[in-house]
Amino acid sequence: MSDGAPAGQPLIHPGQWNIHYDYAVGDTARQFFTDLRDHARIMGRRCPGCQAVLVPPRAYCERCFVKTTDWVEVGPLGTIEAFTIVYEPFDGLPRPPYVVAYVTLDGASTAMANFVTGVDLSVPAAAAQRLALGNRVEAVFADPREGLITDFHFRLA
Repeated sequence: MSDGAPAGQPLIHPGQWNIHYDYAVGDTARQFFTDLRDHARIMGRRCPGCQAVLVPPRAYCERCFVKTTDWVEVGPLGTIEAFTIVYEPFDGLPRPPYVVAYVTLDGASTAMANFVTGVDLSVPAAAAQRLALGNRVEAVFADPREGLITDFHFRLA
């Protein structure tokens, strides 16, 4: 039987999933989100083995597999490591265009993603220059906060 696809090419069937789910975040993430909500601060966890400060915090170090211990406040300033300007809509996300960047906050060893605001996105090349790797951003907290990652966003410093 022929499926119409050229020999050696995969047969592709379009599909779409829209799934709502709730999940338990665990003790480490619970403390992280509580600190965002109640204290407007971003906290990481230090690995006692390699001394890396993991943000968002993890219960175990992804580098040396040691249980993390100490809480460390990081930021609010950080450095852009990567970014994307989104022009296509995605369910559950803001109306485009918008920017998402990976930022290593001061005092952290790992980068975390969040939205970047305050950049004119009407000319993509100009926006990309303003968002260049190595540029500095600052975490700006919402008021009120809900204990979600969207309790803060980044803006150019």
